[in-house]
Amino acid sequence: MNIKPIALTLTVILFLMSCNKNQETGLPPITKPQITIDGGKLTPEALWAMGRINSAVVDIETGWIAYTVSYYSVEENRSSHWIRICSETDGELTLIDEFIGTDPAWFGNSGVLAYLKGGHLTLRQHGKDIEVTGYTEDVEGFLLSPMRDHIVLISQVKTVATTQDKHPDLDKASGKVIDDLMYKHWDEWTETAPQPFVCDLKCDYKNEMDIQSAALSNPVNILEGTAFESPMKPFGGIEQLAWSPNNELLAYTCRKKVGMEYALSTNSDIYTYNIHTRTHENWTEGMMGYDTNPMFSPDGSKIAWLSMEHEGYESDQNRLFIMDIKTKEKIFASQSLETNVDEYFWSGDSVIILAACWHAEVGIYKLNLDNMQCTHIKGGQYDYSPVDYIDGHLYYLRHSMCEANELFVDDTQLTFENKNIYDQITMGTVIPRWQTTTSKDSMLTWIILPPHFDPNKKYPTLLYCEGGPQSPVSQFWSYRWNFMMMAANDYVIVAPNRHGLPGFGNAWNEEISGDYAGLCMEDYLTAIDEACANLPYVDKDRLGCVGASFGGFSVYWLAGHHNKRFKAFIAHDGIFNVEMQYLETEEKWFANWDLGGAYWDKDNAIAQRTYANSPHKFVDQWDTPILCIHGERDYRILANQAMAAFDAAKLRGIDAQLLIFPDENHWVLKPQNGILWQRTFFNWLDKYLK
Repeated sequence: MNIKPIALTLTVILFLMSCNKNQETGLPPITKPQITIDGGKLTPEALWAMGRINSAVVDIETGWIAYTVSYYSVEENRSSHWIRICSETDGELTLIDEFIGTDPAWFGNSGVLAYLKGGHLTLRQHGKDIEVTGYTEDVEGFLLSPMRDHIVLISQVKTVATTQDKHPDLDKASGKVIDDLMYKHWDEWTETAPQPFVCDLKCDYKNEMDIQSAALSNPVNILEGTAFESPMKPFGGIEQLAWSPNNELLAYTCRKKVGMEYALSTNSDIYTYNIHTRTHENWTEGMMGYDTNPMFSPDGSKIAWLSMEHEGYESDQNRLFIMDIKTKEKIFASQSLETNVDEYFWSGDSVIILAACWHAEVGIYKLNLDNMQCTHIKGGQYDYSPVDYIDGHLYYLRHSMCEANELFVDDTQLTFENKNIYDQITMGTVIPRWQTTTSKDSMLTWIILPPHFDPNKKYPTLLYCEGGPQSPVSQFWSYRWNFMMMAANDYVIVAPNRHGLPGFGNAWNEEISGDYAGLCMEDYLTAIDEACANLPYVDKDRLGCVGASFGGFSVYWLAGHHNKRFKAFIAHDGIFNVEMQYLETEEKWFANWDLGGAYWDKDNAIAQRTYANSPHKFVDQWDTPILCIHGERDYRILANQAMAAFDAAKLRGIDAQLLIFPDENHWVLKPQNGILWQRTFFNWLDKYLK
């Protein structure tokens, strides 16, 4: 029996962040938009008309495939999330059923699918829904036990007394009285926690195959009376829990800390909960970093999970560990890969299928536990996400800088979700280019050329600064920072995998910690200077510099150090004043590790170097127009950073523009805001580079 992948890709994270399961009550669903594209170039409207395939699951019994796809309406400023059930024959899909919902999982009976409908667990068979009764709270995720007689449901539990709880007569008061840290996280006030509820599940059958009704009973919150999270916010999902094959143990990820202790530490552990004795056991005691995403081997003899070594370092190497259940002996199973394991699943008792990024491409690997050999089985200029491996057939999702997610089996493409759009446009070209840095290392930089590229012309060129700060410039497809969109607007893009990114070894990845203004900034200047010197189509007199998050910090810093290279800057959600960032951000472990510590610690040389290089200290060197973009629900980097940068530029007499989204977080997730973002982005660049 194959066990499904357990880690979220960026695409799935973005889908979950944008998915409001109750948003469509009483409204007709959004269907696939039809669009006619004039001029043969990708537009913001075309980008938002694309269907977004987010996940897929294969039913071993029937061979059926269920996959999710989301559609957006710019006019209505909302989305709908569909599930499609298909059969597959000789590489072609035949549609069996489609309906609104999320989180599909095969139930184990022939053709029965469990899914979430409006935040409630539902079964679907023969094209009809079977409501699962007995649990009335909203459900954010679920995991069926192997015997299908238990299920774990994830629901939000109130963990903080509100103002109205403390002062019932002040029912209209909006103030919050706060006594401890971690009072905000990502884009919300931390007043609830996701917690797992183990329930009995009973189905009544009309016959051996057809379910007549289904009911839940005896819900037990395994974290009852605590404020602990499982799965962990802000991005954790059901992949952070797993059932043992014998149906007795529920493994779960949890950082059993609250308040200041939570804000300072990444030390999560893998626990098991025995559903019969209701006892807990910590399997990773003494492992001090993030331990997440457990999964039992099919025979139940081993448990695997992802582990980071150092407490407080959230971008540490994500290693695959495996422990023998009886002996408690554990091994670092992915040691031959000097990069992160992004996701994995068991394929038999001694084989694991995993995804990992190397040299800015996310490939699929097969790890043989008998000899610890790791074989690269799927690669190329793409990012892959494995779905399942059945009878020697590999199912996976694939995307690149030139195309959105599609579903494949082996080398055969099964879905063609956006063919109607691709047939109307010409994409740009992506070229890998290796450059020598100031540290004499080799750096991979992607050069993206416009459609209908003319090598005899000179093009305005953008230096793209990656965020993270430790996120690879892999073959990602973005619905905002989309390289094909930039290329369609006749820009050449220079996108370096600078120091401080995974996929090039641990030393390269770790270079950025405590040194935001060091080699990574030299790498940016190397990338654009080398392109200007050696690529005749790059117009050195029409250069722009753009980036978000750490990329936004990079833009603010380069604005004071670029020596007149650039004619326009765009910074989205960037850090402008690093001293304020240390106090404003919610995850203090991040600030301590990345910035080196508190700015008042005068004996801390690393921290003092960080704060001495804060972008706001070099505003006197600013001389170039800048657009500052930020979301006011971004609690990781507060919007006042962009406001301050904008004000500084204006006070210096520099042309500047501020785009503020009161209802967006660190990303831009609403369709009309996304269109506004693209229009403002290119209007600003065109004003100064064309």
